[in-house]
Amino acid sequence: MKQIVGVADMKVSNNPAESIITYSLGSCIGLVIYDPVVKVGGMLHYMLPESSIDKEKAAARPYMFADSGIPRLFKTAYSMGAVKQRLKIYAAGGAEILDQKGFFNIGKRNYMALKKMFFKNNVIIDKQDIGGNINRTVRLEIATGDIYVKTSGLGEVKI
Repeated sequence: MKQIVGVADMKVSNNPAESIITYSLGSCIGLVIYDPVVKVGGMLHYMLPESSIDKEKAAARPYMFADSGIPRLFKTAYSMGAVKQRLKIYAAGGAEILDQKGFFNIGKRNYMALKKMFFKNNVIIDKQDIGGNINRTVRLEIATGDIYVKTSGLGEVKI
């Protein structure tokens, strides 16, 4: 069974029959966390670094922003038995798709928001596929914790 994470969305599961997938990460970041002991995994697809740009939108759609979505991803996984020290963490996206000249740098700013938050909370990314100018699709298998990334022209690769 497949759970789809849309843009500005999040899913967390402990059902080994499920996979969680998000499509077409451009400048957005797909953040995947997984605890191999309790087999709890989650994925967040956020669009923008800081919720302070639009408080109303942040209240209505907290997964749209790094600073409001990331804590919810971790807390939801913790509520299902995940433990911070055991988490395997993967990040993908942060590309400059429509902004080839880097004028807005949304992808870079999204990634920096993630790095800043992780540094403050002593969290380390195990693997990542960030930047460039390609779209990525990311899939997490709850039963195994295996993560697959698909990019245009390269097909799907296990990370």
